This record gives sequence, structure tokens and C-alpha cells, in this order.
Amino acid sequence: MARLTEDPCVHPDCELTDVTFGRYCEIGRGSRIQNSHLDDYSYCDRYADIANTQVGKFANIAAFVRIGATDHPMDTASMHHFLYRAADYWDDAENDAVFFAHRRSRTTWIGHDTWIGHAAMIKPEVTIGHGAIVASGAIVTRDVAPYTIVAGTPAAKLRDRHDPAVVADLLALAWWDWPHDRLRTALDDFRSLSATAFVKRYG
Repeated sequence: MARLTEDPCVHPDCELTDVTFGRYCEIGRGSRIQNSHLDDYSYCDRYADIANTQVGKFANIAAFVRIGATDHPMDTASMHHFLYRAADYWDDAENDAVFFAHRRSRTTWIGHDTWIGHAAMIKPEVTIGHGAIVASGAIVTRDVAPYTIVAGTPAAKLRDRHDPAVVADLLALAWWDWPHDRLRTALDDFRSLSATAFVKRYG
């Protein structure tokens, strides 16, 4: 594979609608993304489905993940999409613009340096904190705190990734905002140092 650049790398068969990208982003084959932004260095693997989502920097989104999964109306007599996609069924009917505007407004937030595991689902209006991990197959219905690991259906906390003091130092350090050249200079330390040692050196 060619080296990534500041322009997004979009693999074949993707559907992109109202999407913006930061630098060094990569979109896996067959992914569908709409009304969303992926910030610098973030990527998704094959067949990710992302809607109405703000993705931070350095997000790692595995294959078959669904983020911002849309809901059906439950308080009406029917839940079927003929209610809001009426123009697909009748020549004299219009789609429900208010319904679609509300759907687009239900933003999901994915923090910096997060890892969303294979086939996980994250519901609308959920925030995944910086450094958090969502296990494969999890269904996330509530906010996830920074540097927390969650798993299950519905997702629940397994443990913290680091001690609270290290988490505070990482959040204060905000290395994800470093320039590209500084990341390269620190690459060996990213690879070899523990998080504790890293924040001691750079904090």
C-alpha cells in the first residue's frame, strides 16, 4: 500500500455523503459515511457504517462497525420508513423533512485515540471519551469515559486503561495535537515507553 498523505485515502465501493476529512485519513472498502467528519489520522476498516458523527484524531475503527445507527419512530402507529420516506412510495407525497433534520442533529462523538472493535455499534448522541476502547460486538448506549474499556450488550465498563493520574497527564499532554514532524521525532518513545514513562518524559 502507498504511503498515506494529507488527502484522504478512500478504498473502492464507498458511499460518502456530506463527509469531511482531516489529514492522513483512510476509509476501508465498502464503507458508508454520511453527515460526518473524521479528523486527522483517523481511519475505518472495511464496511464501516458511520452517520451523523464527529470523529476525533487517531481513531481506530474496525471492520463492520456501525456508529450513529439510526432509529425508527416508536410512538406512532407504524415504525416503517414509509412514514418519513413517503416519496419513495407515492408520487404525490413528500418525505418528512423534520424527521430527517432531527436524525441529522443527533450527533455521536468519538474522541481522540479511540479503538472501536469489530462489529461494535454505537448509538446516536453517545460520546466515546479520548483513549477509550469499545470491545468487539459491544452495543454502546451510554457515554464512555476517557481511557475506559467497555464490552457487552449493552456495553458496560470492564476496567480503566491507566491509573487516574496517568489519564489526567495524557489528557493534559494532548499529544494528538502535536505537529506531524513532532510525532515522527517521538515515534521511538511511542513504541517503547509505557504510558506512565511517556507522560513523565513529555509532560
